[in-house]
Amino acid sequence: MRKALTKSDKIAVPVIIALSILMPVLVLILMYLPERYNIFGAQTGTFPFFHAVLNGSTAVLLMLGYFFMSIKEYKLHRNVMITAFVLSAIFLVSYVISKISNDPVPYGGEGILRPVYFFILITHIVLSAIIVPLVLFTMYRGLTGEYDKHAKIARWTFPIWSYVAITGVLVYIFMFPYY
Repeated sequence: MRKALTKSDKIAVPVIIALSILMPVLVLILMYLPERYNIFGAQTGTFPFFHAVLNGSTAVLLMLGYFFMSIKEYKLHRNVMITAFVLSAIFLVSYVISKISNDPVPYGGEGILRPVYFFILITHIVLSAIIVPLVLFTMYRGLTGEYDKHAKIARWTFPIWSYVAITGVLVYIFMFPYY
């Protein structure tokens, strides 16, 4: 039996779906801009380092959030997860700005590292598109007190979000010599 949407669901669910579609489409469009507009005058390597710091910090916060949840420190869990969400949102805004500002930098590695890099990069990209709705729905369910639904979706969100955060740092490490 399917439960009817609540009043807040009737607003939140379409907004989450719209954002989940809009974000990857926007990034894809920006990657193929014919011209770049370096808004802040930043050097090519500035954004990637900042993104790696944000991703690494997010990964640490996700692990902390999981730990706090496992020891039933739910307020600490909530606060740490909100902070991870804020860092991810800052990352997303900065990433969009970086795509407007700088041309893509090709990977120059060779040998065994090349397929390893591309495997990590491709899985990172695919899962980063998938993680947007998962994070938004997980946050929404937790903040509205729907803890059963929150826990069900968080079982999927946590490992995928962690993977995306960790591989974001790995992509930076692989690309570091080419910035």
